[in-house]
Amino acid sequence: MVKIQEPIPVANPAEARIMRHFADRAGGFRPSAVRDVFEVAMRPGIISLAGGNPDLDLLPLDELGKMAAKIIAEEGLEVLQYGSGAGLEQLAELVCEFMASEGSSPTVEEIQMTAGSQMGLDLATKLFVNPGDVILAEGPTYTGALGTFEGYQADVRQVLIDQDGLRPDAVREAVEAIRAEGKEVKFLYTIPNFQNPTGVTLADDRRQELTRVCRELDVLIVEDNPYGQLSFDGSRHPSLHSFDPENVLYLGSFSKVFSPGVRVGWMVAPERVRKFLQIAGEAVTICPSVLSQRLVLGFMAEGMWQPHTERTAALYKQRCKAVIAACEKYMPEGTTWTTPEGGFFTWLTLPEGGKYEDAADALAPAIENGVVFVPGSAFYESREIEGKLVNPGANQLRIAFSSVAPEKLEEGVRRLAEVL
Repeated sequence: MVKIQEPIPVANPAEARIMRHFADRAGGFRPSAVRDVFEVAMRPGIISLAGGNPDLDLLPLDELGKMAAKIIAEEGLEVLQYGSGAGLEQLAELVCEFMASEGSSPTVEEIQMTAGSQMGLDLATKLFVNPGDVILAEGPTYTGALGTFEGYQADVRQVLIDQDGLRPDAVREAVEAIRAEGKEVKFLYTIPNFQNPTGVTLADDRRQELTRVCRELDVLIVEDNPYGQLSFDGSRHPSLHSFDPENVLYLGSFSKVFSPGVRVGWMVAPERVRKFLQIAGEAVTICPSVLSQRLVLGFMAEGMWQPHTERTAALYKQRCKAVIAACEKYMPEGTTWTTPEGGFFTWLTLPEGGKYEDAADALAPAIENGVVFVPGSAFYESREIEGKLVNPGANQLRIAFSSVAPEKLEEGVRRLAEVL
C-alpha cells in the first residue's frame, strides 16, 4: 500500500496541510487505470481499446423518454422522494425472475438494491473485512475491485486463472497456504462469466466443485456477475449462487444490460445478512435512487429488456470477431489472446523477448500512434519476490471492444501492433 506521506511533497501547501490528517487507509485509494486513460481516449484521432463501456446506441430512447415522462407526471411525488433502504419491492421481484435464468431462486427478502454493483462490492468489503484480512481474487481481476479492497486495507492474494477460469484445486492450495501463515481468507471474489479483464468464463464443470471446496474450507464466495446476460449465443451459465445460496454473496448490475448512468444494481444474501448490508448502505446513500429504480423497473416490466439485450449481444459478438480477426492479421508472432463467448473484453499475452518486457512501457508510444489500451499490470497486485516487486501482468494487456465500431477496432489493433 502507498504511504499517504509519499504524494504530499507534490501537493501545494494548502493541500499538504489537509493531507497530513488523512487516515492510513487513504494510502489504498488508487485511481482506476481505466479512468486514467479516459481523457486520453477523448483526444481527436485516438482509438480507444481501453474503455469497458456498454454501447447505448441501440437503446429505444423514444420509448424510454415517454416512459420517463409518464413516471414523473404520474408518480413524481413518490419517485423523487426518499425511499426504502432495501430498494423497490417490485424491482426486487423482477430481479428474482431475472436470476431464475441462471438457476437461482432467491426470495424478495434476500434482495438488496444498490447504486450499482460497485456499491455492492464496497458494502461486502466493509461488512466482512478488517484491516489486514486476506481476500482471494482471480489473477487478473477487475481493477475497481482491487481499489476497493486496498481502500479497506485488505491483504489481496490472487489465484491465476486459465482458459476455463479458476481451478478449484488451486483455490484450495491458496487457502491452505494462507492458513499456514496463520491467516484466514475472508472471501473469494470472482467474476465467473466473461470475466473482466480476460473475457474468460468459468467452466460449468468447475462451478459446483468450486462452491463445494469453498463450503468445505468455510470461505465465503462473492460472485460478481455484470456480464452474465451478454452471452453471444444467448445461453446462460448456472450461477455459483445457484449451487450454494447460503455461502455465495451475489452481485448483479443493470449497467451493462441497460444503462450505467442510472446506477442500479443488487445483492443477494441470506435475509439477516441482507439487513446488515442495508444498514451499511444507508450510512452512505440513505437509499438507492427511487427514480433510477423505477426507470429500470419500467425498462424490465414493459418488455424492452429482452430484445435490447439480444440486439446488444449480437453487436458485441460482431465486434469481438473483428478484434480477433485483427489480432490474427496484425499482432506479432507468438502473441496469444483469449476468445470470449460474451461480454466486452479480450486479453493479450505478448511473446517473450519482444520489444517491451512490460506492456505499460508501450502505452506512451501507442498513444503517439493514435491508440490507447490498459496494461495488464493494472489488474494484478504486485508481490515482493526475493526483494523485488513482480507483477504477473507485465507482458499482458486488455482490449475492450464493446463500444468501438468494427472498422475502428481493426485500425486500432493495427496501430497497437505497430508499436508492439
